[in-house]
Amino acid sequence: MPDPADAAPTAPRAGRRPGPTATRAAILDAARRLFGERGYDATSVRAIARAADVDPALVHHFFGTKEGVFTEALELPVQPSSIRAAILDGPREQVGDRLIRHALRLWRDPEIERRVLGLLRAATTNSGVAELMRSAMTRELLEPVCAALGVPLLRANAVASQLVGLAVVRSVIRLEPVASASDDEIAALVGPTIQRYLDP
Repeated sequence: MPDPADAAPTAPRAGRRPGPTATRAAILDAARRLFGERGYDATSVRAIARAADVDPALVHHFFGTKEGVFTEALELPVQPSSIRAAILDGPREQVGDRLIRHALRLWRDPEIERRVLGLLRAATTNSGVAELMRSAMTRELLEPVCAALGVPLLRANAVASQLVGLAVVRSVIRLEPVASASDDEIAALVGPTIQRYLDP
C-alpha cells in the first residue's frame, strides 16, 4: 500500500524549518541511495526523510512528491505525470498525434535532450538505473495510462518502444532524413502507429 507521505500534503505541515542547499542535497543523496538499494516502489518519502535526517515535510517542501524526488535524483528530463497528462488531456482519437508532438516539443529543449540521452546511455550500461526507470515509469506513467484508456500494458510498452527508438535515431545516430524531418512529418508517420496501439 502506498505511503500517504508519498503524496503532496494538502495543507502546510509542521516540520523542521527548510534548510539551505545542503539540506536539499542531503535529501537527494539519501533518495539516490535508497532508490538504488530498494527500488522505486519500496522507497517511501518517510524512508528518504529518515535517511536524510529531516522531517518528511521538508521532502515535500523541496520536491512535492516521491515522483518529484525521483525525477531530480535521477535527473529525469520531465516528471512522468506530465507525459501522462499530455496523453490523456484531449480527444481519444487524437492521442497518437498529441503524444508524438508533445515528445518532439520536449526534445527540442537542449537540456531535456541531454537528460534523455544521458538516461538512455546509463540504462543500457547499468542494470540498476534500468530497473529504477522501469519501475517508476510503469507505476507513474504506463499503468495509469492503461487504466484510463482500457488497454493492456503490452500496448503501452509498444508506445514506449516507438518513442525511445525515435529518440535514438534522431538524437544519437542522427539518421537522415528522420533526424531533420519536421514535427508534422514525424507526427504523420509515427502518430497513427501510436494511435493504433492505444485504440480500444
